[in-house]
Amino acid sequence: MTEKELVKKLQQADQLTFKYFVDQYQNKVLNTCWGFVKNSSEAEDLTQEVFIEIFESIQGFKHESRLSTYVYRIAVNKSLDYIRKQKRQKRWGNFLSIMGWSDSSEMPDIPTWEHPGITLENKERASILIKQVETLPEKQRVAFTLHKIEGLPYQEIAEVMQVTLASVESLIFRANQSLRKKLQHYYNQNF
Repeated sequence: MTEKELVKKLQQADQLTFKYFVDQYQNKVLNTCWGFVKNSSEAEDLTQEVFIEIFESIQGFKHESRLSTYVYRIAVNKSLDYIRKQKRQKRWGNFLSIMGWSDSSEMPDIPTWEHPGITLENKERASILIKQVETLPEKQRVAFTLHKIEGLPYQEIAEVMQVTLASVESLIFRANQSLRKKLQHYYNQNF
């Protein structure tokens, strides 16, 4: 069977052809995913997700590239998406851990840092800032947190968020403007 015939049968949702296709590509996809995530069970889960996406999106395959290129692109994208998700969760988890919170639903009014160099006034300021950051739209909040808390450069933030560099610059600028506006009242009253 030629590649075009294979794709045509896959687009017709032929179950035997799909089983044949999975048998032919399963090890390649598994190895590709494992190369990124370095964990067998996660690579197996990603492999299943890759084939589900292929099954759902094969209608859009236009023979502009080889079928194998299409399969590998999906496997790489799924793996990178998974890694990005893990990094974001780890960063957010680290941030919450630093703040002494086990999850975002337990955030206290004033952070409970144990560091002796942090004064009560600094704790209060940090708490107010964190509350205001939480009110930002999601994309602004993520970009601001990755930049100001994690210290990531704009380009890396763009990769994590899968947006352009200009979008990151705009998101952080708008977050800063919004926070300045929201915190102006607090600073005018207290300083």
